[in-house]
Amino acid sequence: MGTAPPADFFQPLKADDPAVVGGYRLAAVLGAGGMGKVYLSYTPGGRPIAIKVIRSEFGEDPEFRRRFQQEVRAAERVQGLYTAPVIDSDTEGTQPWLATAYVPGPSLAHAVARHGALPPRSVLLLTVGVAEALTVIHGAGIVHRDLKPANVLLASDGPRVIDFGIARAADSTALTSTGVSIGTPAFMAPEQASAGTVTAATDIFALGQIAAFAATGSSVYGDGPSHAVLYRIVHEEPDLSGLPEELRPVVTRCLSRDPADRPTLAEIIELCNAASETPLRQGEDWLPRAVAGSLTERQQQLPAPAPTPPPHQPTQAPTPPPGSGYTPTSLSDAPPHAAPTQAAPAQPAPGSVPPGYRPQAPYAQPSYPQQPAQPSYPQPQPPQPHYAQPTYPTGHGTPPPFHTQGFAPGMPPQPRPKRTGLIVAGAVVAAVIGLAVIGSLLPDSDKGSASGKPGSGSSGSASAGGAQKPADPQPVSYQGIEVPQNYQVMLADNPPRPAEDASGAGVLYGKADLYYYRDTLFGDEKFGSDNGKLVLLNNSEKGSLETCRTVTRFTEKVGLDELTDGSQVCVLSKAGHIAVATFHGRKGGKEETRYITLDLTIWRNAGEAKKG
Repeated sequence: MGTAPPADFFQPLKADDPAVVGGYRLAAVLGAGGMGKVYLSYTPGGRPIAIKVIRSEFGEDPEFRRRFQQEVRAAERVQGLYTAPVIDSDTEGTQPWLATAYVPGPSLAHAVARHGALPPRSVLLLTVGVAEALTVIHGAGIVHRDLKPANVLLASDGPRVIDFGIARAADSTALTSTGVSIGTPAFMAPEQASAGTVTAATDIFALGQIAAFAATGSSVYGDGPSHAVLYRIVHEEPDLSGLPEELRPVVTRCLSRDPADRPTLAEIIELCNAASETPLRQGEDWLPRAVAGSLTERQQQLPAPAPTPPPHQPTQAPTPPPGSGYTPTSLSDAPPHAAPTQAAPAQPAPGSVPPGYRPQAPYAQPSYPQQPAQPSYPQPQPPQPHYAQPTYPTGHGTPPPFHTQGFAPGMPPQPRPKRTGLIVAGAVVAAVIGLAVIGSLLPDSDKGSASGKPGSGSSGSASAGGAQKPADPQPVSYQGIEVPQNYQVMLADNPPRPAEDASGAGVLYGKADLYYYRDTLFGDEKFGSDNGKLVLLNNSEKGSLETCRTVTRFTEKVGLDELTDGSQVCVLSKAGHIAVATFHGRKGGKEETRYITLDLTIWRNAGEAKKG
């Protein structure tokens, strides 16, 4: 296998991303999936955390909210060495969210796609780590229900299981019953595929599939359409032909079709230890060198916390509101996190709140003692209340950020206007009156040119409907762009350069203007757009700006089997960029080295930008 191209693990925030979620200032985008989008943020103490913001479609479903609240409360009790603990959450806000400890490592899906299958010893350590994680998850009364390679992260000291219990909140809601798929069919158990009863044994079956996937790099039930894979899971035996011999006992038992025949988690750990020639011990050498190197690369790219704007110097001491308990402090005494903050250029999405303010919730909010409020400055600002002693769930190493419960009554008085301002204002009024008098003395012909009558050639005539249509932008062409599978391209980039999706699990629910995506489980290859529309042109249609503006056979993706060398596709991005992509085939023998070659002709800002 050739050297993999460098990865961009963290994506910058975009215009439709919130700047702050629940008082946490966001630093980057970690990824996206069927349930929502995941962001990187930091606690006040500087510890990185991952915040999953649930998609608004789910937040609008009452049944989802009820189950999500139950699952989050249960997840807060999970305190295992191989899980990412819940740090904070909001199940009552407009858009629910959940914050967990950040794991500085790729998902198993990403690692296998990028570096290939893991050696047997790494797979054994992976299996016992996930088994230990499931022990504490099941002990909290939770069945994961969506255990898959994308939900197992690889840290330097062992695996971490994430997203436990969230799939149950989405199960059987109105949204999932109308076509939104939650869960990965290739890693479902037979009872899930046949709509049977889901139990802890369901996660055991998924663990067997994960172990086989890690060792072979593929699903034991093959690729293809979802319904075909589910049929094989229910009715056929798994293909274990490429599985190393030492892994067969544990994988075979986990993949028993009857849940009663599957081993317990304790038995799985025993089977793994029996299969290893040396005692299994988690350490920094548990992963292959290439995968371990990607952990270091990821840590080096970790974005710094979003800076908080410095406070303004007060011009006078503010007057405390009556009865507020507010005491002005000097600027040097105020903690840096209490300073007023400005929203980032990105506009907060529904469910986000202004910096430093948390939506009210029915449960008690943790707060800090003896934190003086930042004094108000010339522009009225709400004073900050004092804080009480916080309490945290057992095992949480880092507290959540400060939250306030709204504005206290009363505002400090406005500073008195200065005499200089009155003098300037008087001069401005006098100047305006003088100009009006001069205008009244002008001849009628002069008045016409200044009044914006038709034919005057002034800007006023343009506003009356005589504006000329702006000229079309000049096209810019780029030849021979090689886009690897699961990479994306943005038309605004100059030159356009393929970038890897931050989630590491393919281009799903992303913001790519165009991408080449191959589902490693089902084998589907697509040329698509998540941030606009595509039109596959006929042989009789010549790719041009006028053609792309005229044709309306819109789609979001085109199968690679529909393209031949020379096929042209119009790309119309929501940002207003229009491009003609000319396809020149797919190359690369091995699945992990496949790429497509494109020529791009781009007219930037040729269309109207669309929100959302």
